[in-house]
Amino acid sequence: MTPKLPNLLLLGIDSLRRDHMSGYGYKRLTTPHIDRFSQTGVLFEQHFSPSIPTTPGYASMLTGMDCFGTDVVALRHGGDVGEHVTTLAELLEQNGYNTTCIGFTGNPSSRGFQNYLDYESWGADHTGRSPKADNMNRVAIPELKRLKEEGKPFFLFLRHMDPHSPYLPPKPFERIFYEGNECDPDNHSLDELYKFKPFADYFSSWFPEGCSDSSYIDAQYDGAIAYMDAGIQAIFTSLAALGLEEDTLVVITSDHGETLNEHDCYYDHHGLYETNLRVPLILRFPGKLPEGKRVSSVTQIKDIMPTILELLSIESDIPFDGRSLMPLVAGKLQIPESEMYLTECTWMRKHGWRTQEWKLIVALEPDLHFKPTFELYNLIRDPDELLNVVDKEPDIVASLLARIETHIAKRESQTGRENPIYTNLNWHGLGCGPFKTSQQAFDSMHIGSPRSAKMLQTKDEEVDSTMEVDTAEQSSA
Repeated sequence: MTPKLPNLLLLGIDSLRRDHMSGYGYKRLTTPHIDRFSQTGVLFEQHFSPSIPTTPGYASMLTGMDCFGTDVVALRHGGDVGEHVTTLAELLEQNGYNTTCIGFTGNPSSRGFQNYLDYESWGADHTGRSPKADNMNRVAIPELKRLKEEGKPFFLFLRHMDPHSPYLPPKPFERIFYEGNECDPDNHSLDELYKFKPFADYFSSWFPEGCSDSSYIDAQYDGAIAYMDAGIQAIFTSLAALGLEEDTLVVITSDHGETLNEHDCYYDHHGLYETNLRVPLILRFPGKLPEGKRVSSVTQIKDIMPTILELLSIESDIPFDGRSLMPLVAGKLQIPESEMYLTECTWMRKHGWRTQEWKLIVALEPDLHFKPTFELYNLIRDPDELLNVVDKEPDIVASLLARIETHIAKRESQTGRENPIYTNLNWHGLGCGPFKTSQQAFDSMHIGSPRSAKMLQTKDEEVDSTMEVDTAEQSSA
């Protein structure tokens, strides 16, 4: 009798930056349960998502391909993920798996699951708070039980949304990291945010009225992570109670990070800064993976699918852009892939190049923040990316631009397709082509409520036609 294949539980935690997790050294105890979980598995210390935001991030995670391989670079990706790629869900179904996706219906990167389930993961409830993790558990735990009863190996994908705005963790998590007065009239740390027309209405829809302290909003992000961490422990408890722990590979990761009140990007995940690129990766599989292992080498989101397949002992002839991380786990030397090509099409269209020392960001059209065309940061001397040294380091700029062009030419030749960052000209969904000025971008881009934020991530023609929301929708958010 052929032994049953292992199960896969993949937690894709949207907008979770690893430097706000206590297991990655954060000063606040935000993830005690995940920290304990990581001590029974493998934690990757330098894991990156180089193509942000959600749609390209998950496309890479769930196909093992980079953005050239998936053709996906934009949040509002037009069409499906190309038929030239096979998704993890599709491949596992071919190998006899039951597959369920929770919380990611309608996005092109979620292609291939047999079952799609949803939960309330955006707006506030009657208390004014958003118990996203509890809402997830009310769907996920019964589904976990159903999958066990089916008797087949399963792939259960959970898209947790607690670290994604609006940050509205239930009590007591909204105050566990904050003791001040969020409406202090002498605090002006949010003044510039309220002047930023594209997002001001959205923030007003869920910030406390009169909120003036950015530290309070930062604490809501951390509180949402801590609340989610407790909710995830309930998933782990159910997994053990059902007798599935020993036969299940569990993966915890994220599609991208989050920028708080930093870089003028204001509580979102656009901008090719470290806040958005650095994400967690933790794997646990009793008997197959060591306990308490930390891997310091640079890894990327495209490596997740090949690693999963090796751990599940599933053969594939797919020529992945990523690679299995099992040799790194075993301590074997691998040629490091420490440099990477970067892309984003969220509220701006940019690409860039990152080395261990330098980061170059290049705007492909004027952006809504009126930022310069070129940004260059020394990641060693300036890890917070506060000092743009593009004018002081022309040789470095020229060198990194050459690496970008060489990489693009290589990948276009290998795939036989043009760089998707050049072809996705309706990335904003407005149908006007590339912005000609920053003022045009500033005046055109607008988000007004949690509902409209949710709709931007679904494949909905109504959403693609406009980013504006009416006042009635805003008042109901």
